[in-house]
Amino acid sequence: MPIHLYWGDDEAARHRAVEARVTELVDPAWAAINLSRLDGNDTAQAAQALEEARTPPFGGGARVVVVQRSPFCSQCPAELAEQLEATLELVPDNCHLLLVSPGKPDARLRTTKALKKVAQEQSFQLPAIWDGGGQVELVQRTARDLGLKLDLAAAEALAEIVGSDSTRLESELEKLSLYQQGRHPDAAIDLQAVEALVGGRSTSSLAVGDALLAGQAAEAIALADALLAANEPALRIVASLSSQIRGWLWVALLEKTGEQDVAVIAKAAGIGNPKRIYVMRKQIRGKAAGQLLGLLSRLLEVEMALKRGSDPGEAFRDGFLLASPRPAGQPGGRPR
Repeated sequence: MPIHLYWGDDEAARHRAVEARVTELVDPAWAAINLSRLDGNDTAQAAQALEEARTPPFGGGARVVVVQRSPFCSQCPAELAEQLEATLELVPDNCHLLLVSPGKPDARLRTTKALKKVAQEQSFQLPAIWDGGGQVELVQRTARDLGLKLDLAAAEALAEIVGSDSTRLESELEKLSLYQQGRHPDAAIDLQAVEALVGGRSTSSLAVGDALLAGQAAEAIALADALLAANEPALRIVASLSSQIRGWLWVALLEKTGEQDVAVIAKAAGIGNPKRIYVMRKQIRGKAAGQLLGLLSRLLEVEMALKRGSDPGEAFRDGFLLASPRPAGQPGGRPR
């Protein structure tokens, strides 16, 4: 059955997969008639997609109906669900219905169950922001999809700079490809090319937290400035850092009590993936819980300054650099 489910938060990879399928199936001479792109957020367009998917193509090639933000595996109205179920057995072999959405299909829905019986499913998921290895793999996979050769050092550097931003990654790889053609067309893109062409620091707020944990206040301030320059909201940076440091603190406190079960630690810390605990253990090795509490106190000062109207850059500089360590048992507050 020519029905396809494309889902996941890697928008760039989803787009490449959809366009590759369109190129494969649709005759360019008949694209104006045989290719439809509809928005599933509009119930009328979603219903129209089901009607068009039942209509044989004209001329050469196949008919392709692309439904972005597909509602059929999330919150699907009952009437639309009935239309989908009636359509599934009526789609001709030379028609293809591409259902695209950022979210994972809800397996509890009857529409999802019906689609999974007949559809070809493909997921496009970004690695977690803390998953360095997954980010390197994302870079390498994207380069392969674009037909580019990339050495490991260049992939690691790109992962450090871009993180899980797949749209920016694709853009940077395309620029690197053009740059490489002018240098060594047959050689793999190397670290020198990345350093020469791809500017900017990692835009991950977690990198700020790593610098703070390592006692590198100046590096943390520089990273925060880079995030602010990229229009990242200051309070969102604070929220991400608070979540990161609270996770470290939970791991430190639970390990201090002798708890070793990563599943138990992850549940108590509110961390969805227990495998992350192994990474966090390495990060906080040799760090006392008091140090982590101190970092949270600094963030509280930053948050208070921001909510009082302080300049974001100054708030982070004051919180990260000027806040003095406090003797145990004394309340917070900057020395006057």
